[in-house]
Order: sequence, then structure tokens, then C-alpha cells
Amino acid sequence: MKEFAVKLEKLAEELLDLFCENIGLEKGYLKKAFYGAKGPTFGTKVSNYPPCPTPDKIKGLRAHTDAGGIILLFQDPVVGGLQLLKDGEWVDVPPLRHSIVINLGDQLEVITNGKYKSVEHRVIAQTDGTRMSLASFYNPGSDAVIYPAPALVEKEAEEKNKQVYPKFVFEDYMKLYARLKFQAKEPRFEAMKA
Repeated sequence: MKEFAVKLEKLAEELLDLFCENIGLEKGYLKKAFYGAKGPTFGTKVSNYPPCPTPDKIKGLRAHTDAGGIILLFQDPVVGGLQLLKDGEWVDVPPLRHSIVINLGDQLEVITNGKYKSVEHRVIAQTDGTRMSLASFYNPGSDAVIYPAPALVEKEAEEKNKQVYPKFVFEDYMKLYARLKFQAKEPRFEAMKA
């Protein structure tokens, strides 16, 4: 598991550099933004979703966005249930063996000033089979100060857009998120402005 975690963390950092390249930030910018005093945090969570004989009476894992940075998800290769919200419609994410679903969290949305959006997703209950997933989270350090990248804000100012995301300490956002996880992200961002 330690070797696995080290490789996934490295993959997350490589993806962050690709995101930087894609939107015109210097290589390493996102990793630095996540750093804080002791570096970014990385953790893995295993989830088990047993079969449900009456899926119409249960919500499964309710719709939410993830609070952190980048999420690397190994989903069950047989039993589905993961859905994401795209253009107001819930779309199934089919299980694919030996693949990683990449999900973006709220912190990437803030740092990229909305160029990347955190993805609202849910897991619906299934009648056939137990669904397992393994999610690894690459998040900012608790004391990291999160705010839109100045280079992106300057570029948007030239295009007559304005900075819409607040500046805050990640740990403060997490305290708010713990209470409001299953609500829309926009009020969380507004609360952090205050």
C-alpha cells in the first residue's frame, strides 16, 4: 500500500503540472499553492456499497463536490453507481477495469479562478452486487492559503472578467465544508469571502 500511495501521489503531481501547462501557469504552480508549511496532504479511502433491494428508497452517497484538490478513483470494475452532473443531467460513469477516474475538487476551482470546475457527483444504490471503490485525495496542507492564481486573474481582468473566488486558509474551508458538504459549493465560496 505504501508503494501504491507513493506512485499515486506522484501521478497526482504530474497531473497538476499538466493542468498548469494547459491553462498557462508555470510548472509546479499548483503543487506550490497546495504546499502550506508541511506540504500537501495525501490520503486514501476505501468505500464499500452493499447491494440494496430497494434503491428507490435510499440516496446512496448524496450529490456533492469534493473539498480538496485532485482525486484519483479506482472504481469497482463490475458494479456501477457513480454518476456526475453534466449540463444539468446525471451521467453514469461506467466501471472500467484498470482505469482511474480523475475528479477535481473545490480548491482547484478556486486556484484556477474557475478555469477548472469541481465536479458534482453521487453514488446511486445498486440492486446487484457490492460496489467497492478506492479514492486517493491529493489536497492542500491544512495551513495552505488558497486563492486564485494572480496570472489568471490578470489575464481575466484584461478580458473584463473579475476575480470571483475568495482567499482563505484550507483548514477554515474544511471546517465549513464538514457542515455543508451536501449543499451547493457556491454558498461555501461566498461564506469564505465573509
